[in-house]
This record gives sequence, C-alpha cells and structure tokens, in this order.
Amino acid sequence: MKKMKRYLNIIPALSLLLVLISCDAISQKKSDVRKVNLSAPKGKAIAAFAEGCFWCSEHIFESVAGVDSAISGYAGGNVPNPTYDLVNTETTGHAETVLVYYNPRVISYAELCKVFFASHDPTTPNQQGPDKGSSYRSILFYNGPTEKASAEQSVRDISQSGRFKKAIITQLKPLTEFYRAEEYHQDYIEKNPNQGYVRAISIPRYNLFKKTYKGKLK
Repeated sequence: MKKMKRYLNIIPALSLLLVLISCDAISQKKSDVRKVNLSAPKGKAIAAFAEGCFWCSEHIFESVAGVDSAISGYAGGNVPNPTYDLVNTETTGHAETVLVYYNPRVISYAELCKVFFASHDPTTPNQQGPDKGSSYRSILFYNGPTEKASAEQSVRDISQSGRFKKAIITQLKPLTEFYRAEEYHQDYIEKNPNQGYVRAISIPRYNLFKKTYKGKLK
C-alpha cells in the first residue's frame, strides 16, 4: 500500500533490502469497485472500522467468534466509487475500511469496538506502522445513536485503561456509504500468504492481536 509497503529493511546488520510487492503494484485493467447495500441480512448486523491496511483488518476481524465475514473497502470520504489508486492520492477523504457482518446474538458492537482497539494503534494520526496518509487513519463508524454512544464509551474506556501513553485520535463517524474494494484485495492474506508485506507486517500484526485481545476467537 504505498512506497513503505514496497521497501522494508528488515535485516540492517546484513545491509539487505527486502522488496515487498504491495497491493498498489498489482495492475487492474477494469475497476470492480461497487457501493454496498448497508442493510444487514435477517438476523445479522453490520459494522465498519478503519484501522490502517484493510488486508490486516479483514484477516483479524474474520478470526473473531461471531463474525461471519469482512469486506475490504473504502468509507468516510466524499468521492463516489473510489478506486484504490484514487484513494492513495489522499484526496478523496476515504479510508481503507472493513465492513463486518456479524451475529449480534454471539458478539456485540461494543465487543467489536474492543477488537478494533486491540488490533491497531489508535494514537498515530494518519498512520499505521509503515503506512502513512489519511487513508490509513483510525475511524470508528457507527449506525444510529445507540452505536454512537457505545463507540464514545469504548473511546473513554480505552483512554482510561492506561494501555496507550499517547492520546486516542480515533475519529467517530456515521456510516453512510461503503464501497467494496477491487476483488484482488478481498481475502488478500488468505490468498497471498507468502507476499512480502503479508509476511513482514500483516502476520506479525495478527499474532500481536491474538496476544492482546481477551475475547473469543474462532
């Protein structure tokens, strides 16, 4: 996702440079981005979270008990049908986001907010790890006043927990539109387990989440 995903010096003692093939290096002749209907299937619910690279976020949320699936996409901006390349210009207002489909009888929105805060650093403005730009900012999306109150409480809880030394900079925004990203981004880690960025960044981030999160995993 940007130049920092292409190049990562992980063995400085040997002066070796590991070249990482990033998702923006993959060429698509035709955009298959599409707007998603935000009406949840019967008996299910949806929630959206932006916390940096959506490859990582999708993989993390899908590992949580009660989550049926997660979709990588774009939300939070003002440009319709944004492509990955356009979002990477940091001019659309969109952030890389995952739309989570879940069973509310098994897991609550409040618990998903705990997953959110356990799976990224909410203190770094416009950045997650090596990925920089407003498209990597931290956003808790909510549907309606009940979820807004729950999101606000989750921010207060994490702020008072002492886990992070710096201030929480997570934005709270209503979920009004979500655009499913290009198909090659979907289930990217599952399909590309040996890709450079996945091995160097995504998998370590997932492993750290598993150590941090106290809830139930699949």
